[in-house]
Amino acid sequence: SVVFLPAHVISQINEIMLIIGGIILDKMGVRFTGMGACLLMVLGCGLKYYAISTTFAEGSTLLGMKTQVGLAALGYAIFGVGVEIAGITVSKIIVKWFKGKEMALAMGMEMATARLGTMLALAVTVPIATFFGITDDEGVFHPNIPAPLLLCLTMLCIGTVAFFIYTFYDKKLDASLEEGAEPEEPFRMKDIWLIVTNKGFWLIALLCVLFYSAVFPFLKYATDLMVQKYNVDPELAGTIPSLLPLGTLFLTPLFGNVYDRIGKGATLMIIGSVLLIFVHTMFALPVLNVWWFATIIMIILGIGFSLVPSAMWPSVPKIIPEKQLGTAYALIFWVQNWGLMGVPALIGFVLNEYCKGPVVDGMQTYDYTLPMWIFAGFGVAALFFALWLKGENKKKGYGLEEPNIKK
Repeated sequence: SVVFLPAHVISQINEIMLIIGGIILDKMGVRFTGMGACLLMVLGCGLKYYAISTTFAEGSTLLGMKTQVGLAALGYAIFGVGVEIAGITVSKIIVKWFKGKEMALAMGMEMATARLGTMLALAVTVPIATFFGITDDEGVFHPNIPAPLLLCLTMLCIGTVAFFIYTFYDKKLDASLEEGAEPEEPFRMKDIWLIVTNKGFWLIALLCVLFYSAVFPFLKYATDLMVQKYNVDPELAGTIPSLLPLGTLFLTPLFGNVYDRIGKGATLMIIGSVLLIFVHTMFALPVLNVWWFATIIMIILGIGFSLVPSAMWPSVPKIIPEKQLGTAYALIFWVQNWGLMGVPALIGFVLNEYCKGPVVDGMQTYDYTLPMWIFAGFGVAALFFALWLKGENKKKGYGLEEPNIKK
């Protein structure tokens, strides 16, 4: 309960600050907001490193928790706010630099780089802690837990310096854009109302939450699914689900390039949703319960997971004016986060209440058929909104089926 409370509070803080950050982004611009996000991440990571690497007096408390836990949670909350704001800032920066050019390719490369960073963070944490660990006088080995945090803090400082250098290039871009151009009307608080009353915005937001809810929560259970249904060795079971994020490193920029040059953004989202339905239906059906079939299906899911984001995120600037993009992206992330928070709890409840199998060798087994049908249902709903979005595009002329590159 001591760990859950900070995590719950952190989630609520991040949700509120994400929307505020979007408004600040539209009001103050990418340079101010981006530097603020970088400094928040450095401050949060630094505070967490201090908490983890410091020994506090026995019995000392902070916010009703042990001082070390309280400081670590506070640092993580500050870092999380910075991360969320940085994400929407980067999206607006890409639109600013690449609108009318290779915008979807740029966003695809940004997403691929971000996922590569996530994979590296998960891969190197334990080896670094082990490498810098020590063996005490009694021969007991102790990994150096603060070491990975120190590496992250160092990389965040490098990133902050890099963004500071970028601000000078951004300032030059603003100067070149302002030459001979009429000044754009500034963001006003009433623009929030214009966003939330835009049907196209809600179609994109709902497609986003439904699609991601059928992928990321699925990955939480995919390793156990490989063991329970496809009889994969537990030590190798994580290899098959890892193909999905690995594949998106290459496929998301590829499909983004297709959108830039050929168009068909709404169509790409429809195809991705159909693939999502197909994949979860195959996982639900009692057919070919062998590892190679699960591998093929996971690869198809990777294709679908690359298709939708590569078209969805670059489509937002075609629906929402650029001066409102920060707030719009923040609201979409906010809607998405509710799904990513609620769906794992739903699947966990369904597994515990309706899907328990016999206990084998002291381990509880589960039948994943019903959860897979639930994920397939999210895919059906995503397809519905993708088709609706294509119809709305035809009616309003958003240009989702047109190439991003303007000749």
